[in-house]
Amino acid sequence: MAEYYLISQLPSLDGISENLPLPITEERFAELCERLLGKKARSALEKLTLSPPKNPEPTGFALIDAWNESERNLRFALGKLRAEKLKKSFDTENRDFPTEYLKAAAAALEMENPMEAEKYLSRFRMEILEAGRPMDAFSVDYIFYYGLKLKLLARIRQFDRAAGEKAYRTIYSSILDGDRQEAKQ
Repeated sequence: MAEYYLISQLPSLDGISENLPLPITEERFAELCERLLGKKARSALEKLTLSPPKNPEPTGFALIDAWNESERNLRFALGKLRAEKLKKSFDTENRDFPTEYLKAAAAALEMENPMEAEKYLSRFRMEILEAGRPMDAFSVDYIFYYGLKLKLLARIRQFDRAAGEKAYRTIYSSILDGDRQEAKQ
């Protein structure tokens, strides 16, 4: 019953333009959940992340576990292809990657503009999340889905083209300088 009351208070996140502010903040969402969810669900919600741990930690909730595994697959695929491109080694932990993750990672790595690559990966993540959207819109899994979607949308809005380009160039230069230093030694 609490899930129904909570979800009925949440504004829709469907069809929101990238340029518009979000209709709810992550803080307000957490506040509503704190008041209306049970202890186990609140604990899982507090650990909800866009960057799951490298080693799987079961949460007891299928949607969260599926999301975490999906994000790990994407990150490992990106790491594998980046390492191959730089002719470096990368431990994939003998993972078998779903084809769509390798294709998404390859497409992102081929993009010249890092901002466009990030936007592409954000759309891919959103598609994966939408594919796992619970059928029951008044379940605890729907609340986790909503929380992840809110985090993804908030992350997209934090992108700053100038700051991103500066950070990218700094990181890229440090990588190149690191390779030069390795070659000299």
